[in-house]
Amino acid sequence: QLQLVESGGGLVQPGGSLTLSCAASGLTLNHYAIGWFRQAPGKEREGVSCISTRDDNTYYADSVKGRFTISRDNAKNTVYLQMNSLKREDTAVYYCAALRLPSFVHTSFVGIYFFGRTDFDSWGQGTQVTVSS
Repeated sequence: QLQLVESGGGLVQPGGSLTLSCAASGLTLNHYAIGWFRQAPGKEREGVSCISTRDDNTYYADSVKGRFTISRDNAKNTVYLQMNSLKREDTAVYYCAALRLPSFVHTSFVGIYFFGRTDFDSWGQGTQVTVSS
């Protein structure tokens, strides 16, 4: 059974950086899309970024493009979200999720496919990111 565990959240000042980790266990992340969502109090869940483990194609929401970078380490079965130039509006609980990526899905469309689904194979427990001075 695939399990995901996030870590790396915390308190950071505006303009600062954090790196979130999403460690997978139970399965090797081949042919999956792994992505990050966030949810701030009183707001709807928002898709942030995702990556295809097939070929490392990535997707970023406009709100984080140019500031966040998603990557993965095959040896550690872990996906990272490097967050730079953090803003107060980035404050939220961040969750990672995994979704098996069917072969018919071209990875250029990984973001559309991933964030358009609800039947994820696994979710992490969430990690709090607070951007405040």
